[in-house]
Amino acid sequence: MSKIKTNIVDVGKQTKSKVKPIKKSTHIHFSDHIDFKPNLSPQDVLGKGSFGGTYFRNIYSQVVGKKLENQHLEYPKAWFKDLDITNMITSIKYEPQINTYKVKCGQSLTDWEDSGWISNLDPFGWFQWYCRFYLGRRHSIEDERQIKRWRNITGEKGRHRNTLITLIYRERQKNKDISIHDITISPARRQTLQHWGYKLTKKDYDERIKIL
Repeated sequence: MSKIKTNIVDVGKQTKSKVKPIKKSTHIHFSDHIDFKPNLSPQDVLGKGSFGGTYFRNIYSQVVGKKLENQHLEYPKAWFKDLDITNMITSIKYEPQINTYKVKCGQSLTDWEDSGWISNLDPFGWFQWYCRFYLGRRHSIEDERQIKRWRNITGEKGRHRNTLITLIYRERQKNKDISIHDITISPARRQTLQHWGYKLTKKDYDERIKIL
């Protein structure tokens, strides 16, 4: 067993919010956290094909010190409608072909645990936090931390989002007919963004290239 960096929060400070996510044309709006603007819901992320089909597999969590099983049963059945649960949600083997962009991306759970990014509140990681946040669970300290992580990766100044835009922009300088959704341009980065609840939009692309 690897030596992990503990990230323990007070689970007793969880609250239930009545705020409902509102799907707008550009993003999903949360009235109590207006700086958090994913444009894919948890159901979208899972339905498109993500995490190689393994996200809610049974695990042993080093953070909480126990085995966690059937964690997907916590969420609405509608999220999994028409999905092959065994292959798309709880698979023990990572299958790149399950993913939207047919590539493997991301670190292992052990790597995330070792880095200290995983807390005892959501031992599966950021996406588990997002699922619960989407459904109304709130924890002021953890919500602030996880939204900050999202902004750093996926927000207006997010490194993965802006790197993808730069790569697309360079290719379009050579061939203006290339789509911003061309999957041959950084598919792993696109998949990563999907895992963080985001798909590049023309509006976001057009705004960013103004400064390139």
